[in-house]
Amino acid sequence: MPRLGVDIDRYLRREMLPTVWCPGCGNGTIVAALAAVLQKLDRDPSQVVVVGGIGCSGRTPFYLAVNGLHTTHGRALAFATGLKLARPSLTVVVVMGDGDALAIGGNHFLHAARRNIDLTVLLYNNAIYGMTGGQVAPTTPVGSETTTSHAGSLENAFDAVELALAAGATYVARTTTFDMQELPLYIEQAIRHPGFALVEVLTQCPTYFGRLNRIGEAADLLLWERDVTEGGARLIRREDLVGPLQTGVFRAERRPEYTARYAEHVARMGGTYRV
Repeated sequence: MPRLGVDIDRYLRREMLPTVWCPGCGNGTIVAALAAVLQKLDRDPSQVVVVGGIGCSGRTPFYLAVNGLHTTHGRALAFATGLKLARPSLTVVVVMGDGDALAIGGNHFLHAARRNIDLTVLLYNNAIYGMTGGQVAPTTPVGSETTTSHAGSLENAFDAVELALAAGATYVARTTTFDMQELPLYIEQAIRHPGFALVEVLTQCPTYFGRLNRIGEAADLLLWERDVTEGGARLIRREDLVGPLQTGVFRAERRPEYTARYAEHVARMGGTYRV
């Protein structure tokens, strides 16, 4: 990936730094990777929008020197859908936590994927509700301790990749903040992809998940990410869910994109649609 530091200054709001994220949080790593990709693609900041919801990930738009939209809990994809329909030429990146995307926002996630609207979704998966006190989340692994599951979570975790594939997303990838070669590569591929693109990023939360599960500090969590994942993406089978979590690109295919289809529909009706 491009060298960090001065290379990405164009896309960072330096006056907003340092971030409010806890020391060792992986969210800053994702922001740096996204900024590096925008630099590599030489995207005009005025033509890029980062849409965030509520939760730790929702602070992301504050730190990037592009257009930002801070929305309500679980509704980032709804706002982003309206924005993309109004201005389809914009590069729209949606940042959501695992709770924001898969709990209260789960319905929006499904329908944005099935429409195949040209949005890039970065799903920050730290397996816990970090901002509100460390409660159990849709992606918390079975048996993991949280502030609301002191004896270990009894619930099966959502697999965001499997969900996105079933809903019809046309680009689906998973990586971690440990895999700093893959992370910017998949973000770049997702932004270039003309359709709904998901990059799920396993990111460390040392304050809650690491401490409550006695994994250790941030560096230990990065090694934990390495150890619980396995590269070489392929379609997930049900039996894979009990083993190492697969990383890589699971789908990258072209299908008609929603705003393009909408423009064709408007033209057939005799109207005009700005693209």
